[in-house]
Amino acid sequence: MDTSYPREDPRAPTPNKADGTAHTALTLGAPLPPPRDHLIWSVFSTLYLNLCCLGFLALAYSIKARDQKVTGDLEAARRLGSKAKCYNILATVWALVPPLLLLVLAVTGALHLSRLAQGSAAFFSTKFDDSDYD
Repeated sequence: MDTSYPREDPRAPTPNKADGTAHTALTLGAPLPPPRDHLIWSVFSTLYLNLCCLGFLALAYSIKARDQKVTGDLEAARRLGSKAKCYNILATVWALVPPLLLLVLAVTGALHLSRLAQGSAAFFSTKFDDSDYD
């Protein structure tokens, strides 16, 4: 039994090297960036935008993603980080859309009232003669 290391396949073609040693080259793709856990955004969402506990859910998934990244399970860290990102987006939209909608309604209401006031000002500036009351 051959116990030499590294083991080589005896059916592999012989190398054309001068020294007769075989070399193995691995072709690696571009390394993937480390998964993001969005922890800072989750803390911000928890403290300031925690409507319907979406910020708290984002924080929980961010902490889980960081734990998985530390243990070396990068696929689970990516999956959990993606969920944290989704909950952060939902928390941000859920917290920012109602005040913006309220602002738009206040501005359009003010514009409508100003047009009504201009139209009614002409009514109150009309001068009536005494013959109008007979």
